[in-house]
Amino acid sequence: MIRLIVLIALSTFISAAANAEQVLARDIGIAPGILPTGKTNTIVDVPGVKVGQLTKVAGDSIRTGVTVVLPHGNNLYQHKVPAAIYVENGYGKLMGLSQVTELGEIETPIALTNTLSVPTVANALISYTLSQTGNETVRSVNAVVGETNDGLLNDIRGRHITQKDVLTAIDSATSETVMQGNVGAGTGTVAFGFKGGIGSSSRRLPAPLGGYLVGVLVQTNYGGVLQINGMPVGQQLNQYYLKDVLDKGDADGSVMIVIATDAPLSDRNLKRLAKRAFAGIARTGASFTNGSGDYAIAFSVADSTIRTPARRARISSVDTLPNGLFSPLSQAVIEATEEAVYNSLLMAEDVTSLDPVSGETLTVKALPVEAVKAMLATARPAD
Repeated sequence: MIRLIVLIALSTFISAAANAEQVLARDIGIAPGILPTGKTNTIVDVPGVKVGQLTKVAGDSIRTGVTVVLPHGNNLYQHKVPAAIYVENGYGKLMGLSQVTELGEIETPIALTNTLSVPTVANALISYTLSQTGNETVRSVNAVVGETNDGLLNDIRGRHITQKDVLTAIDSATSETVMQGNVGAGTGTVAFGFKGGIGSSSRRLPAPLGGYLVGVLVQTNYGGVLQINGMPVGQQLNQYYLKDVLDKGDADGSVMIVIATDAPLSDRNLKRLAKRAFAGIARTGASFTNGSGDYAIAFSVADSTIRTPARRARISSVDTLPNGLFSPLSQAVIEATEEAVYNSLLMAEDVTSLDPVSGETLTVKALPVEAVKAMLATARPAD
């Protein structure tokens, strides 16, 4: 994944030391679940899926970005994919939700950003769609944009994301891998009191169960009592929700989950898949508080389900997976979501920012990898 960082008088406020070690969960023996991963263990393992990111770090207080997920490389407006959205807690600004719910499909890339940049990002997606060959007569576009609030570390009121940033993220999209941690829409996020970010993971079902892939990408900015592999990491590190010294007990925030699969699922079963992703979030210790916007978007890229112009023009049959074969996919999305969260934390770095309103400097530390490794070593049975 191309990592684009806009440097405008980059301030010394960003810690040069950052996190002493950035690792993926599997690098230190954290491998949730029983299913194997795809080739890269990211959402782009699902055929055709691409991810592009624009990371904007500038001055003393701009720490934000855009992450874009493209379900396939064709014109999405003309080749819509079945999709569904599940809302665990609706304190958020997910643009495009009602039409996806009504029609069960998406027609633009899925973009993630910060709360106050949603309109700008949506406008960029609309411009991108209208400019594509074949869309010359299009008069309505349902842009899908999710968000979390990065205002703790980012000058969010400045609304520094531009339409050009979004188009750059789309242009940089690749199916090779996904950069994780302080990138894209995760640049200024905070999770469990530690530096959050972008994380991703995937699972492949065994051949007798269809061999389908499920890929997950998360933007973590939520709170609770962090658990990793069932270990009470947050408590042992003295950083958790309802602890008196932690922001007066406030764990509000948000999480965006994007789920891709090549299983031929109807939009109804995609909503069931999106719903189950929150079991993975729960395993990480989420508190699902009042002010947390928690959303999951799921889509299928199976050829039999793509809503091409020809299929939309007449009655046509669509091969989809029956309900009785759904359960293994539920297991896959839970495992991939859990691991994606861990990757977002373990790949993050310390971030320091200046609050332009109060004038105070704040540093949010990354999850200490060495401490987590020590806990893992203690938890493992002796040989």
